[in-house]
Amino acid sequence: MSYEQRKTKWSNQYPAISDLAKKAKKRIPQVGWEYLYSGTGDEDLLERNKNAFQQITFLPRFCKGELEANLETTLFGRKYKAPIGIAPVGLTGLMWPRVEHYLAATANRFKIPYSLSTVATETPETTGQFVGDMGWFQLYPPKDPDVRQSLLQRAKDAGFHTLLITADVPMASRRERTKRAGLSVPPKFTPKMLWEGITHPMWSYYTLLNGIPRLRTIEHYTNNNAMKFVSGFVGNRLGGTLDWDYCKALKDAWDGPVVLKGILHPEDAAKAIEIGLDGIGVSNHGARQFNGAPAAIEALPAIVQEVRGRVPVIFDSGIRTGLDIMRALYLGANFVLAGRAFVYGVAALGKYGGDHAAHILIDDLKNNMIQLGVTNLEELRNAELAN
Repeated sequence: MSYEQRKTKWSNQYPAISDLAKKAKKRIPQVGWEYLYSGTGDEDLLERNKNAFQQITFLPRFCKGELEANLETTLFGRKYKAPIGIAPVGLTGLMWPRVEHYLAATANRFKIPYSLSTVATETPETTGQFVGDMGWFQLYPPKDPDVRQSLLQRAKDAGFHTLLITADVPMASRRERTKRAGLSVPPKFTPKMLWEGITHPMWSYYTLLNGIPRLRTIEHYTNNNAMKFVSGFVGNRLGGTLDWDYCKALKDAWDGPVVLKGILHPEDAAKAIEIGLDGIGVSNHGARQFNGAPAAIEALPAIVQEVRGRVPVIFDSGIRTGLDIMRALYLGANFVLAGRAFVYGVAALGKYGGDHAAHILIDDLKNNMIQLGVTNLEELRNAELAN
């Protein structure tokens, strides 16, 4: 089936990201779904992210004749077909095998960036074969400088050119919902887990073909590839070390753009610029890390005001629609990342599901821009709010 045939068929069956989410929930085991969908604590921040977007409404203008939206965007000197990228998601093989490879290929086809996580279940070396020149690499800061340098070099050698430093994980969050679902690393083959495998046969089939989900990038640094040893490495040797000196060292070690991801306070944005970082990532980690944080979209305007155009501002957290993307761009973001939406696509539809997620978001963004009466990002930022 060609791309055009898939697009026509899937656009009728799954016209929204929410439709992909419903399909994905049926296709993957509960523990995979809970890991993907959940937040932390009582998960109030998941709803705050959603509700904060809904408070932003526009006053459309009409009678402008035939309009066509131009989404082409230049970021860090590279051209992208749309101001939309695929955010890093860890342990993705739990949701569907080879998600990283499939989404890297989607990024390459659509000419939008794909961000590979340090704790992905595929490596930079294998993922780089699919991503072309659309690859970004997300780093959880290792405590060991030799490991840090090795990870950076592996990402560079595999063709990843933009570095995301994740700032907002000073320690692992509790994520009570995933614990209730039975998530453990390494996985425990309980009767419940075996039943989940039986009742989700397609997931089980492809998982058996690809192997039990492993943190393949990280296992390179352990003497034993058993998941319990890799899990111990993640718990003891990644994260919790980040400070401004460390960020500066990463900037010095990387020969491309460096973005500090997870910023919610304007003063942190100012400090990042002061030490020479190239971009600010406004994010609350998709509501997965600190339930007491503000909605990321609420934090965006103050950070944009502080940055004053000196570096690009990249937004993520809570993106569900093209309209959400338009709202973030209107408030001053230069670029937007979405994570769950793309994983839903693969979990729902397989190898080309990421393509359909990209089509939904890009088409929805274009549609909403035309509904508003704007054709490019400059016109969008001059639009009027209704509230």
